[in-house]
Amino acid sequence: MTKINCFLKDVSGASRVTKKREEAFKNASGDNNYKDPINMVSRMLHPAPFLVTVSKIKDVSKTAKKYTLVPIDGFLPVFQAGNYVSIKYQIGNTITTRPYSICSAPYQAKLDNPYFEITVRNTLDGFISNYMYSSVKEGDTLTVEMPFGHFYYEPLRDSNNIVGIAGGSGITPFYSMAQEILNGTLDINLTILYGSISHKDIILYDELNEITKKTNKVKVIHVISGIDEELYDNDEKGYISKDIIKKYSIDNAPKNGKTTYFICGPGSMYSYIKGELEALNVPLRRIRMEALGNPKDISKEEGYPIEKASNIYKLTVVRGIKEDIIDARADEAIAVALEREGILIKTCCRSGECGACRCKVIDGEYFILKGDSRRATDKRFNYIYTCHTYPLSDMKIKITII
Repeated sequence: MTKINCFLKDVSGASRVTKKREEAFKNASGDNNYKDPINMVSRMLHPAPFLVTVSKIKDVSKTAKKYTLVPIDGFLPVFQAGNYVSIKYQIGNTITTRPYSICSAPYQAKLDNPYFEITVRNTLDGFISNYMYSSVKEGDTLTVEMPFGHFYYEPLRDSNNIVGIAGGSGITPFYSMAQEILNGTLDINLTILYGSISHKDIILYDELNEITKKTNKVKVIHVISGIDEELYDNDEKGYISKDIIKKYSIDNAPKNGKTTYFICGPGSMYSYIKGELEALNVPLRRIRMEALGNPKDISKEEGYPIEKASNIYKLTVVRGIKEDIIDARADEAIAVALEREGILIKTCCRSGECGACRCKVIDGEYFILKGDSRRATDKRFNYIYTCHTYPLSDMKIKITII
């Protein structure tokens, strides 16, 4: 009998629970006090685009300026030395973004008055770099989104002896690392091999010198390629060859194996340095390469049908029930065509890595640069990254409304 009563009590329990739930609803407050700790942490680490003020602009070479950016609301997300920021611009009808390596140190974003810095090198054909130089002033406001990228030290993966190979403005993530090392918040040994034509081209020269005077954990070797250029103490002549790389590598690092190599610079440097490292039998697992960006001349890329390079195609853009037809040049990425027409599309890396500009191809032919990083399912169902894809015919695509 006891078992039967217990059974009947159990099977009737649902009604008792329902009654208690109804009473709880009746007596509950009308205020929504729901909190999701996971989402809260996620928003702090990866916030929506936010506004910053340009508080200071400083020349750091004859062709480069450093911009100090301060958040208007006083908050900066946590980032790692080597991450990048995406900055949004509107110039006329064109809405575009550009990624910049953060050249300040992560600890500076945690100060009572947090800030971060980027360094921009002016180039003759640089649409945004020219705009930054001519139009962006101290006190201006910019829209940014951060942090992004995988170009940072990971102790589970990398040796604590790093050789950084840099060219041009590719020095900026290494400057961030160097400051973090000096602050004691990054425990690695960093040797930077910095290739330049002359000392006049070196970015952040004085700033790097100051760091090397204060710590023996950071070394900077300038590799000067100019024929008639004078060499200073610790300089090397020529290009960053396998012999120079070997000279400054540590074959038997005390932690996590041998030297890890980080590479950041112009596109022409990547394939050359990769070849030099291959000649030294350095496995790919010990090589880190920053996102490269797109080539200036797509017609020179392997596999590109050069006869189509001068063509202009019609691109039908579907957003919900709205359709627009715009011109798209065969020698420019699809993202550029969209931005020129003021069609909003989320872009971050502009190198075909992050997938922010992913869209569905409904119809048409296209060319994707070597190093296609799309997922297998994206390839199967005809999704592309517009920043890394070029039209080879009239096309129809579907993009996300933002």
